[in-house]
Amino acid sequence: MNSQVVPLPLLNLTFGVHAFKALALATNLGMFTALSGSSTTVPRFAERHGTDERPAELLLTACTALGLLHLDDTVAYTNTELSQDFLVRGKPYYFGGRVAVVDRHEYPAYLKLADSLRGNYPVTWDAERQESLFAPDDPVMVEFFWEGMYALSAFSARRVAEKLDFTAIRRVLDVGGGGGAFAVELCRRHPGVRVTIFDLPFVCDLTRTRIAAAGLADRIPFVAGDFFADRLPEGHDTVLLSNILHDWSEADARRIPALCTDVLPADGTLIICESSVGNDERGPAPAALMSLNTLVETWGRNYTAAEYTSWLREVGLRTERGSLLDGAPTTAALVARKARP
Repeated sequence: MNSQVVPLPLLNLTFGVHAFKALALATNLGMFTALSGSSTTVPRFAERHGTDERPAELLLTACTALGLLHLDDTVAYTNTELSQDFLVRGKPYYFGGRVAVVDRHEYPAYLKLADSLRGNYPVTWDAERQESLFAPDDPVMVEFFWEGMYALSAFSARRVAEKLDFTAIRRVLDVGGGGGAFAVELCRRHPGVRVTIFDLPFVCDLTRTRIAAAGLADRIPFVAGDFFADRLPEGHDTVLLSNILHDWSEADARRIPALCTDVLPADGTLIICESSVGNDERGPAPAALMSLNTLVETWGRNYTAAEYTSWLREVGLRTERGSLLDGAPTTAALVARKARP
């Protein structure tokens, strides 16, 4: 055995479940929202939540060690900048929705990960009864999933709006854009842009309230439909696929760029935003782990940039560039253009 190799990385991996459940419990308790502009102590926290002081101290200490709380010299706990910006409900990039999805939707599924591995089927939904993960009668999906998708996508959408050139873009079709994160961020950043959200009818209904609350109802219309069953609406110079392709088997995923190309004008643009696994399939770890997550969620995986480029070439799209979205959950954006006849 190499004496320089120690098991600490493995130990740190096992701490992942402890760290996440501490984050999930604190978020579910509304702790970070309550501490916005305020502070707490162990006795006050215990009294507020009806617990003994021992469990209160353990949770507060864990959150402090994780960089979610700050403990000052008066033994008072306050939010760190990270939790103040992303874990206070009502903040523009509130991430608590994603925490809830992982806690209540994905975490239980990982207790059945071996079943998914051996059977090659998802376990977060009933694959025998439902056509896909996106079912309107799934209460967890309706209550948590779309807020979680907004939380996961919002910061990535901001990066796309900042890093890509939208000078010549006026009408964007956001295919499967439920949640509205990309539509909202693009319209906020670029006043001349209008975004049409195309998604399932119940997803459109859930998203309208968020668009109205953002004050963008006049620039973000909806078209309800199923992109595998209904022709996409025309009249857009750009089509956006944000975190769509990884949800589907390779055969189905390859169909989607073709459906988009059919409604693009000559010189029209297709933007794909995904957490792509590297072409050498060695990582990066976040994209690889999100790809593993599709095992319990869908029939898909996180594909590589080379695979996307190949699919686009097959349907007459020329890949122009890719952009890394530094610090964003969605790691990259790929931009392609439809060739002239």
